[in-house]
Amino acid sequence: MLIKEIRVTPVAFRDPPLLNAAGVHEPWALRTIVEVVTDEGLTGLGETYGDLGHLEKVRATARELLGLDVHSTNEIYARVSASVGEAVTDLHGLTGVATREKSVDRVFSPFEVACLDIRGKAIGRPVSDLLGGSIRSAVPYSAYLFYKWAGHPGEPADRFGAALDPAGLVEQARLLIGEYGFQSIKLKGGVFPPEQEIEATLALRDAFPNHPLRLDPNAMWSPETSIEVGRALSGVLEYLEDPTGDIGPMAEVAAEVPMPLATNMCVVTFEHLPPAIRLGAIGVLLCDHHYWGGLVRSTQLARLCETFGIELSMHSNSHLGISLAAMTHLASTIPNLAHSCDTHTPWQDGQDVVAPGALRFVDGAVPVPTGPGLGIELDRDALAVMHEQYLKCGVTARDDTSYMRRFDPSFSAARPRW
Repeated sequence: MLIKEIRVTPVAFRDPPLLNAAGVHEPWALRTIVEVVTDEGLTGLGETYGDLGHLEKVRATARELLGLDVHSTNEIYARVSASVGEAVTDLHGLTGVATREKSVDRVFSPFEVACLDIRGKAIGRPVSDLLGGSIRSAVPYSAYLFYKWAGHPGEPADRFGAALDPAGLVEQARLLIGEYGFQSIKLKGGVFPPEQEIEATLALRDAFPNHPLRLDPNAMWSPETSIEVGRALSGVLEYLEDPTGDIGPMAEVAAEVPMPLATNMCVVTFEHLPPAIRLGAIGVLLCDHHYWGGLVRSTQLARLCETFGIELSMHSNSHLGISLAAMTHLASTIPNLAHSCDTHTPWQDGQDVVAPGALRFVDGAVPVPTGPGLGIELDRDALAVMHEQYLKCGVTARDDTSYMRRFDPSFSAARPRW
């Protein structure tokens, strides 16, 4: 099965004003949809980031993959590596340090997912079977809470409303849990002083005493502040995610707080694992196939973490249904996935390029699609609409900081803030 054609389509969809350590989400989120077509007429789907620099890398690489066999993922990876070159292109502020390996992996990932989709369709088996088989029939996800404005400035309030204090976050949690049935909660922190985020976490514990909680300030705290917060939330958090930056400071904090530390920022490539393991910096790794080099490499990552006693969860960025399907297939096969995965799906509020029906939430979990490949179909009408939105929206790269500075010129995303 040779690659005959690759279609690369940038899309944009509405995003609420979600606050985070880098600033605030712009009104439009960007993604790139990849379609790999074989000489036998099978098409596979992949999804990746939509920033213009990354999009150009994906387009350039696509031309280098024509004629390759979809089974030849080692050769595909080599072609991607040569196309990307020596440049470090992954500069997204909330997904950790940038390395060349990560830059190559994030370009390779959508092509690998699309090829696995094709290979599954060719033999009539789901992608999860190609990864060794599901060990769970549904994958649990968490309610992903954000501090947020009621609406984007100059626009009406959205249906989620404002969440700028503990009461607002509790209401937001009630909404998401009521609609999706989530059984755990994650709060995106790093927005307000730590005392306020401690108060919010305790309010969530009071309102949802049976829901595991985690807090993620995206490395906005010093090691000293991280230790203070960790001790203050003893017995409250299942894990504390990226309280401070870099492996060394994380190890310093890990030695002094009662809960495990998790990361998707200081351990983002395989070369980061030896020092993190040696120093005992983390107890939970949030894997993300978008920048760990796809689904197969992520299963290899999971096995390494299992060997060294590191538990797994899964990181999320603003994504659509192709990513959710790939995440679900992958997560269903990982034995040491001990925590609910992150997802931004509720914040997309029904917007998707995947035809309805294949993906749904049941008691906070997504049943693993059982159809061939990813088990999803592309909604071409929705794809066309989102592509038109991309062409008209004027956003070409995610920039939470610059958008925030339009309303607060003094805002700084420098770390640590506290």
